[in-house]
Amino acid sequence: MCARAGVKAEALGASDRVAVTQEFRAQIEAGRVQWPANGLRHPVHGNMCGWYLWSGQVFPSNPDSFVPIHFSHLQEASYWFLPYLALPVGWRFLLAAGHEDIWYDPALLNM
Repeated sequence: MCARAGVKAEALGASDRVAVTQEFRAQIEAGRVQWPANGLRHPVHGNMCGWYLWSGQVFPSNPDSFVPIHFSHLQEASYWFLPYLALPVGWRFLLAAGHEDIWYDPALLNM
């Protein structure tokens, strides 16, 4: 993924925590997802690695929509979106059936 984007990978460690919406987590655990699937990576803050994952057309407006999950739990299940989580800070992705978009968004650097 990172080679295609022309960037150096910033891999996550097993204890890194990713923020996912409760709906997204339930969907991936059930082996399905509502398209589009979205991710964006802010700089590291506190004990969070900066990744936020959700599904649907709109970013959740309620910060309580997100719950933390350790990266190791995502690795154990070998989820399809894991390669995208090596993209560095400032990157985003949007995935839908037959569609993939990854791009750099400098606004993500200003938290």
